[in-house]
Amino acid sequence: MSKEVSYPKEKIKILLLEGLHQSATNEFNKKGYTNIDSYKEAMTEEELLNCIENYHIIGIRSKTNLTAPVLEKAKKLMTIGCFCIGTNQVDLAKATELGIPVFNSPYSNTRSVAELIIANSIMLLRGVPSKSKAMHEGNWQKTAKASYELRGKTIGIIGYGHIGSQVSVLGESMGLKVIYFDIEPKLPLGNAQAVETLEELYAKADIVTLHVPATPGTKNMITANDFNQMKDGVIFQNLSRGNVVDVDALRDAIVSGKIGGAAVDVFPKEPKQNGPGFESPLVGLDNVILTPHIGGSTQEAQENIGTEVGSKLTSYMDNGSTLGSKSVPELSLAPQKDTKRVLHFHKNVPGVLSEINTTLSKHHVNILGQYLKTNENIGYVVLDVDKNADLTLIDDLKTVANTIKARILY
Repeated sequence: MSKEVSYPKEKIKILLLEGLHQSATNEFNKKGYTNIDSYKEAMTEEELLNCIENYHIIGIRSKTNLTAPVLEKAKKLMTIGCFCIGTNQVDLAKATELGIPVFNSPYSNTRSVAELIIANSIMLLRGVPSKSKAMHEGNWQKTAKASYELRGKTIGIIGYGHIGSQVSVLGESMGLKVIYFDIEPKLPLGNAQAVETLEELYAKADIVTLHVPATPGTKNMITANDFNQMKDGVIFQNLSRGNVVDVDALRDAIVSGKIGGAAVDVFPKEPKQNGPGFESPLVGLDNVILTPHIGGSTQEAQENIGTEVGSKLTSYMDNGSTLGSKSVPELSLAPQKDTKRVLHFHKNVPGVLSEINTTLSKHHVNILGQYLKTNENIGYVVLDVDKNADLTLIDDLKTVANTIKARILY
């Protein structure tokens, strides 16, 4: 449906960083957005400060940090896309304060991560990393000692969300017994069983895998005390967030033999660019798989992420829909025929909606649809008004007390 928009699409400048999949650009192009600058690398804060004021949309992955100073300078910025699972690289509090929707893709790479967990489990139970290293050194070591099948073992999943539950399904299909622990009640899939405590999980699991978010409550949640409670020779994996494990304690547990094998994909400090510079206490240990934060980095996942986040960004730009936003209230909206649509973000205080309606009444505007959603900080109002409405009303709406931003969408 072609509409006259308040800001022509060809003038919307888009900045895409960190080598996003072509599917993201394709999604923008399909919706009529063609003014795109795309770069393979991340940008530093200084680099962003030098250019961000020119852009209306920015797309990033996990290496680019959108800090409060960057967002403050981004006067034209309308929305942000995180083409990955997390949004911790964005100052969400500042984005909320400025009325900037932030979108991500929390589910598109769940299969990729889950497959790697199962693959790592097999390799570590068979001692493949150390055997492969020996072979590359010209050392033939054929033995069944400390080499086990996956079938019949128990995998303990900490965090039974979208990835954890996918690991559960794949694990059971491979013959694993599945137990899990989550701080929220979660219905099991298949024959998986919930346990009441982490201590119970540690006592039963031959493989322990982490799938928790980075929060103050999960920082260093796995310590030396936790490793001591696990079964001797346990396989341990962290493909969630780097700061949820005490890495020095993990090293000690591996060196002592308490941990029989480990796979780690995320680290407290990760290089911003590919190349030399990676450091970790885990480097050089036998039967340890270290991967550079690639759990979700498959072509299939990146293509899905590009399409999903690109679609969320264009839906907001075209319709005002904020479904899936991590910073502003969520509204799912469809375009309406023969109307003009107005978007209004404001601080969540009493009286704002009343003043908006008074302003519309003053302009003799007929309201055909009104949608309001709030969170604890801000409110988001979408107004569908008569197509013949006097558009000078937007100037008055911007002066309504506690307004953050307001614009005519179409």
